[in-house]
Formats: sequence, structure tokens, C-alpha cells
Amino acid sequence: MDSMLDNLAKTEFISVSVQNPKPQKQDLWHAHVDYEICVHTNSMCFRKKASCVRRRYSEFVWLRHRLEQNALIIEVPKLPPWNPFFSLRNTQQVSQRMKGLQEFLEIVLHTPLLLSDSRLHLFLQSDLSVTKMEKCALGKTRYTVAEAIQRSGVGCIMRLEDKASFDSDYESSSSSSSVLGLSVDSTCRGSPLPFYESSGLFSCHSELPTKRLNEA
Repeated sequence: MDSMLDNLAKTEFISVSVQNPKPQKQDLWHAHVDYEICVHTNSMCFRKKASCVRRRYSEFVWLRHRLEQNALIIEVPKLPPWNPFFSLRNTQQVSQRMKGLQEFLEIVLHTPLLLSDSRLHLFLQSDLSVTKMEKCALGKTRYTVAEAIQRSGVGCIMRLEDKASFDSDYESSSSSSSVLGLSVDSTCRGSPLPFYESSGLFSCHSELPTKRLNEA
């Protein structure tokens, strides 16, 4: 049995990439940059085996803070520093930012204790806002963490700008077993989850070793 588990651990992988930065205009005077985060994995810790979401720098800051609160004795990797003069036109700044964000996620995803935090899974595989991720992880929404991930888009179900209306409609609806999202993971076709949710944590069967834009 031990040899089988060792072989499984060796064949499991989690690949994450941070790419495709895009400016998002908030109003006449404010804008920010967000990034596409793509995850590919065969790990049983993940609801979806392939997913892509878009997140901005301030959402990374929120994630790190929450992981730090939950990890306690484990040192959480640092993010690239905030830069008040960050500009999408500066290719070097953009490249350094994406590299730093990707390195942050790579370390997090290969730290088993951090990988058990449901906020991380919502961050990587759902379209929920920070407020909704927080509420969902605390069990204060009508939908579970698994349902939030299951019903989130993979780039073709819902557009990023529809996030707010999705959040509102989502919480007002009752929990349902229907699947609206697409995934290469068979769990989205109704098979049992390879993890269970408890107090905002995931427990996995296996572990793996024109204008200057505001940075946030």
C-alpha cells in the first residue's frame, strides 16, 4: 500500500501560470490590471483539473493575508512589492510582476498545509469576488465551496464583467446539484468529490511536496 501511495504522489502534478495582463477601467479616473491564472493538475485535492480565472493584485494580497492567518507556524511566501508607479506600458514591470505572482502561487500550491485552505481553491477556480469568497469559506452562503467552484466558468460560461450579477443571483438561489460550469474533471459530471469540506478547509487524499494604472 505504501508503495502505491508513493507512486501516486510521484505522478501527481499541479501546474499554474500567470499570464495575459489586461487593464480594467473602473471609472474615468481609476483603472487596474488583472491577470489570467490557469491551473492544470491531476491532483485529487482539486475539484477541477483545468481552470482559468482572472485576478488583480489586491486579490493576491487578500489571499496571502488569509493564508497567513490560517497557516500559523508556516511562513507564507511573499508577493512582489506594491508599486505606486506600476504601468501596463512598462513591459519590464509587467514581466516582473507576473513572474513574482506565479512564483508565489507555485510555492503555495506545493505546501500541503496551505493547499488545504478553501479560500485558495476559491481564488484559483471560482469567479467569486473577495467578499463572496470570504463568506463562502465561512459557510455563510447558500452554496458550498465545491458548488461555487463547480458552477464557475472556465472562460466560456460567464464573462468577468458579469461577476457582480453572478454573485447576487448565485446567493439568492438555493443550492443545486446541477452543473453549469465545464471541466475536464469527471467530478463535474456527478462523481463523488475527492475531498471533504470542514470549517473552511479542504482535506485531500494525497499531498504534493495611455494612462498610468493603479497597481491594485
